[in-house]
Amino acid sequence: MTAPHLPPSMRVLERGWLSSNNILFLGREQTALVDSGYLNHAAQTVALVAHGLQGRPLDRLLNTHLHSDHCGGNAALQQAWRCHTSIPAGQAAQVRSWDRDALSYNGTGQQCAPFSFDDTLQAGDQLTLGDMQWQVLAAAGHDPHSLIFYCQEHGILISADALWENGFGVIFPELDGESGFAEARATLELIATLDVRLVIPGHGAPFSGVAAALDTAFSRLAYLAADPQRNAQNAIKVLLKFLLLERQQIKLTEVPAMLASLPLAAAANRRYLQRSVADLSEWAVAQLLRAGAAEIRDGFLYNRH
Repeated sequence: MTAPHLPPSMRVLERGWLSSNNILFLGREQTALVDSGYLNHAAQTVALVAHGLQGRPLDRLLNTHLHSDHCGGNAALQQAWRCHTSIPAGQAAQVRSWDRDALSYNGTGQQCAPFSFDDTLQAGDQLTLGDMQWQVLAAAGHDPHSLIFYCQEHGILISADALWENGFGVIFPELDGESGFAEARATLELIATLDVRLVIPGHGAPFSGVAAALDTAFSRLAYLAADPQRNAQNAIKVLLKFLLLERQQIKLTEVPAMLASLPLAAAANRRYLQRSVADLSEWAVAQLLRAGAAEIRDGFLYNRH
């Protein structure tokens, strides 16, 4: 979609709740893409990027963080263009050895095709994307290694899952008993110091109401931190939705076993909720139905987009 005040060298390929937005840069000398979406959508990602490139090759691929919905298209893009790939420095060893546990894919039950990388990104780095200068900033909270990109000249922030128009991504470290709320607050406070006029979030449409979005995010963070059970509940709902995205339909009687098989969901339940698996599953299904993200027909839970 075309966002207000988006420079002509940028394109935002807006995806969905479970596949991250892709930000395409068409510089005079180099093209680049930030984030690549989920594995199930990789073929579509390649097609969308190819259309946006208008016959040019994809020279560079960068990831804000390595959750599966942000890097699941990496391997397909590398196969299509052999693009130079940059990932957060904190996860270089995990990608090099393809440690699915450390990369969270086993814990969440999500898929990501193995990919390689050429160099790493860390806070303080300077990037040239779309003939514009970007600062790399640390954005821990949702993920300890997450990064965001800021262009001071145009007041644009690529915020990944650190800030959405109506919140932010699940604070995953807290599910394992690690600190995440304090880091998320520090990230929001950092964003508040920047002269941001346009935010390109990891999910959802670009937006310009930055002050209102920050107010919403701070309020939501305080709500979650006041009772970590709320963060755990949100995470389990999201994890079930990912399972449904993978399979498109799940027999209702199989939902409890599927949730129980996810180490991260089991850990969150054990630490914060302490519900029976049957009760937890019934609750999670009800949440997806209420959100319009699923429907029940003939004893099956079906995915709804």
